Amino acid sequence: MSPNAAQPNMIASLMPIIFIFAIFYFILIRPQQRKQKDHQKMISELKKNDEVVTNGGIHGTVTNLKDNTLTLRIDDNVKVEINKSAIAYLKKSR
Repeated sequence: MSPNAAQPNMIASLMPIIFIFAIFYFILIRPQQRKQKDHQKMISELKKNDEVVTNGGIHGTVTNLKDNTLTLRIDDNVKVEINKSAIAYLKKSR
């Protein structure tokens, strides 16, 4: 028997690991990247008078936009400045 016949093929032994990585990529990594990209797009398109909900569940209306923050009107005479990244989703535009 030759020494090469006793050793399993290197590519064949790596195939299950490659297959598992491919499954993780298409089930976990890729959808998360798409969701993050869509969220960044939504944040970059925010404008005055948009109704939004924050990650903390606060509903409000955008009154002012800055580079990394925005001012959110929660109620009459109640305004809060928050990071743009704290916006969970856009309810509707006016």
